[in-house]
Amino acid sequence: MTETTGHRTTRSAADPAEARKVAFAAFVGTALEWYDYFLYGTAASIVFDRLYFATEDAAVATLAAFASFAVGFLARPVGAVVFGHLGDRIGRRRTLLITVTLISVVTGAIGLLPDFAAIGVAAPLLLTLLRILQGVAVGGEWGGAVTLAVEHAPPEQRGRFAALPQIGSPIGTLLSSGGFYLVALMPDETFDAWGWRLPFLAAFPLLGVALYLRRRVGESPLFAELLAEHDRASMPALELFRRSWRQVLVGLAASLIGIGGFYLLTTFVISYGTNQLGLPKSLMLGATLVAAVVEIGTLLIGGRLADRFTPGKVCFWGGVVSALAAFPVFWAIDTRNPVLVVLAVAVGINCASVPYAVSGALLAGLFPVKLRYSGVAISSNLAGMVSGFVPLVASALLIASDEKSWSVALVLVALALATALGGLLALRLTHRDEVTVHS
Repeated sequence: MTETTGHRTTRSAADPAEARKVAFAAFVGTALEWYDYFLYGTAASIVFDRLYFATEDAAVATLAAFASFAVGFLARPVGAVVFGHLGDRIGRRRTLLITVTLISVVTGAIGLLPDFAAIGVAAPLLLTLLRILQGVAVGGEWGGAVTLAVEHAPPEQRGRFAALPQIGSPIGTLLSSGGFYLVALMPDETFDAWGWRLPFLAAFPLLGVALYLRRRVGESPLFAELLAEHDRASMPALELFRRSWRQVLVGLAASLIGIGGFYLLTTFVISYGTNQLGLPKSLMLGATLVAAVVEIGTLLIGGRLADRFTPGKVCFWGGVVSALAAFPVFWAIDTRNPVLVVLAVAVGINCASVPYAVSGALLAGLFPVKLRYSGVAISSNLAGMVSGFVPLVASALLIASDEKSWSVALVLVALALATALGGLLALRLTHRDEVTVHS
């Protein structure tokens, strides 16, 4: 798909040592990003419904908390457009410094926000506003981190290097669920009064670590070539939808199970297990911790499989396996047996993690260099926007089906099959990663 007539094409030689440093910095940044973002999902399940959306009807409070959770996803495409524009215009590295700072400051501010009992209706309104700002920041963070890692990596190893930022997701889960697991051991009064705030306030010191690492990495060599040749798009988002709208839709579909399936199996399942099944919140949080530990290995293996079989094929089969596992996962959770609950959550999350492992390499391969930051960010965050409503939809379907979990399992099947289709179509649309230089 790269035009070569009347032009010459070049590839920047990859420095393996620099590629590893960049991938590690991308991993740390995305780990902090997902830590911040996942905190809200966990808190929406066990804290915000009671302290910020307090009503006499527990089901309504839960729906309101999940609605505020979903609003953040609506803001993600906005962040993708804004920071995608900056990333394709001023550079990946500089843009990523902005996004990681914004999300950390906003997350820390949530930990300082008074609750409904203190300031009334202003509490849920301000909480929702902060969630929107979180969504804007996340909209530009992951796409830039993956783009930077891919563009520094050796071409034959881009799958494994693109998988490293993905490990930020389970690490973010471990940090967020682990933090809430520890504070949940406090007496209920202490937890409600100030204990739940501690994981949010930890975002401030963690920001210093992320900024230190990201300031030490260089700009993408492929973007540097575009900059030298004055070949940047003036309006990346507009050009993206004019020239590559099919790739955007394919990237959206391929990302659904890795994002929406994950939130179904964490945010929704934590609420389902504690509220409908009467299971201890420590058990449900512990299940996500076990799943996250196993997921690290799944992501590393998935990245290597992408280099061997192509990201599209791995995404397709990961979607198929996730669809087949959906009903058994919820059947096991419904037994209320602690061992089976933990096993089911681990299996469900790790099946969904196979397509997620390769999504960075897959999405990066769909777009040319000068539109890549915008393309990866917009397609993944459109999927994120859809996925943000998954816990809310699942909760509504659960109520409509008289609290029978088969209705939620069907949602997981639909997300998985859409991802399988996206992986299949991506095989035909992968872009050759070359920089066109005018003679």
